[in-house]
Amino acid sequence: MERLFVDTSAWFAFANRKDPQHARVRRALREFPGRLVTTNYIFDETVSLCLYRLGHQAAIAAGSVLMDPETVDLVRVTAEDDRAAWKHFCNRSDQRFSFTDCTSFVVMRVTSLPPLGVAGRTYPKVREDRSRNIPS
Repeated sequence: MERLFVDTSAWFAFANRKDPQHARVRRALREFPGRLVTTNYIFDETVSLCLYRLGHQAAIAAGSVLMDPETVDLVRVTAEDDRAAWKHFCNRSDQRFSFTDCTSFVVMRVTSLPPLGVAGRTYPKVREDRSRNIPS
């Protein structure tokens, strides 16, 4: 089964109807034929970002989608992932990656998952005949 790693930038665009990428991300998430994957760190970052930029109700709505096991596989970042991410963070002073970004890179590498929304906002081609039950 196909799996797709979804980062904070994509989740926030999904939650924020005013985001220029909202419709595109919403369609990509709803129509992706496999499993959506994110981490507990992305959950925290997304809910916090929604809270401060969109309000409490938007944060609850976004968090509810991310917590739904029918919709998202929520991967817990391990202590080993933290150490590898910290090493990556420390060694990449030439980049402006957050520590959460670094944990995402580690999880994607370990699980061989392609990204949706990491650092370049790239989006997969979607199939028109599949639809995921994700609220708008």
